[in-house]
Formats: sequence, structure tokens, C-alpha cells
Amino acid sequence: MPLCTSTSDLTQTLAPWRKQGGKIGFVPTMGALHDGHGSLVTRALSENDCVVVSIFVNPTQFNNAADLEKYPRPFEQDLTFLNAIDPKIVVYAPEATDLYRGEVVSKSYRFGAIASEMEGRHRPGHFDGVGTVLNLLFRAVEPTNAYFGEKDFQQLQIVRKLVELENLPVNIIGCTIHRAEDGLAMSSRNRRLTPEQLAAAPFIYKTLKKAQEDFKHKSIPAIVREAEAAFAAHPILELEYFEIAGIHNLKTAYRKHPSNTYRAFLAAFAGEVRLIDNMGLN
Repeated sequence: MPLCTSTSDLTQTLAPWRKQGGKIGFVPTMGALHDGHGSLVTRALSENDCVVVSIFVNPTQFNNAADLEKYPRPFEQDLTFLNAIDPKIVVYAPEATDLYRGEVVSKSYRFGAIASEMEGRHRPGHFDGVGTVLNLLFRAVEPTNAYFGEKDFQQLQIVRKLVELENLPVNIIGCTIHRAEDGLAMSSRNRRLTPEQLAAAPFIYKTLKKAQEDFKHKSIPAIVREAEAAFAAHPILELEYFEIAGIHNLKTAYRKHPSNTYRAFLAAFAGEVRLIDNMGLN
């Protein structure tokens, strides 16, 4: 399996595909790969001639130094995981100074209102870091198509805005959330959960499913109040936020409008581990 640890390695590896005019698919990851990543990679393989998977823990998108330090990095396991899917996958695992071409700092972006809601409100600077690293990765890989899971739905909207702002010729494809049998959204952070926390975490999915059902006949404030009350009584999970928003501007909604499409967004802590999820409501 081709492994590129620098941008120059990657350019050389992809040169034959570019010469042939082949479609290049790209799945950016921070490693600690799981079946959710696998579903993105499998789709990319079905729709492109060559697929690149990046493994890079981006320091500029963490506003919590401890979270960055504890982020799982099972690199050899990740390579084995990808090789089992397809040994022709190109793995791009650059050093930070190579990717950033010097000082590892984020650029400031004007993403608009979508960056100030939910994750943007609770994680200052996060989306500037996300935008910066993805801009660098897109320019290094030059993909035809790039694949992102809808678990990070707000980030997906940010990526689409980034492509518009930077005028990047890449097609952004959002993919359905990959869940465990108990409904828990697949996440690299799940590895950090204790057995007790892992058993409790599907409560997040149950809360979202209840909101989806209640959306048919209850008001938005009532749904939010019930979700907040359910978490307040939970012995393990601590709610950071539960919000319902329109999918286009991601602004918190308080009333339903028939022409709008809504999603419920949730962030909660299991000990020190922060988990996020979301679900379409209508």
C-alpha cells in the first residue's frame, strides 16, 4: 500500500493518475479509523479511479490541549485497516511542518453565521483550524471528490463554504452517519470511553430518535426542554447543548416553518470525552 509522508511524495505517487485523467477520491481523517471511515473509503473506491486517505491529527482545530494530547493515534492499526479494504489505497500521512509549510497556525476565515452556532460557539477557533487544514489537504491532494460523514454535519457545511471561498475544484460529498447496532455514531473518540460510558453513550441516539418522533406533534421548545431534562437526570452523560436548527443556515430554531428542513444537534460529555451527534427531523 503506497504510504506518502510528504507532499512531494504524494505528488509523485499521484502523477500517473493525473496523467491518465483519472478521478481521485479523497477521505481526510485524523486516524483511529473505524467502520464509519471504512464506509467513506468504500464509497470513494466505488466512485473514483484512485483513492487517497489522509491520516493527520491537526493541532490547530483543538481548543483543548489535553484533548489533542489524548487523541488516539494507532497508526499501524490504521494502515492494516486500510490495507484490508484495498491495498491500492494511497495513504497520506504528512508531518505538520510539511503540510503547513512552516509555522503551524490557522488562517482566519469568514464562514458567516454557520460558524458561530453550536460547535463554533462552544469551541472558539475550531472551524478556522478545520478550514486551514482542509484547504492545505485539498491543495496537496487535488481530489475530484472528497467524502465527509454527516456526523459532523456543521463541519460538512463549513467545508462546502470553504470550497466556495477558496474557489477549489473539488466536489464535496456528504455521507450518511455510520452507527453501531445500538445506534451510537461511530467516532474515534469512542475508543477513549470506559465500558460503563460506552454502555451509556447510546442514550444520545435514543434522545435524537425521540426528538425525531416528537417533532411530528410537539413544539421545538418542548422537545428541547424534554431532552435537557432527560440528560439532567442521566447518571453518566452531561449535556453540553441540544439544539434544533435549519440545515441551511444552522441557526437555532424556535418555531417550525413548513418550507424548512430541520436537524437536532447534540453534544455531551462522558467523563472527559466529548461526543457529538445529529439527526434529521423532517
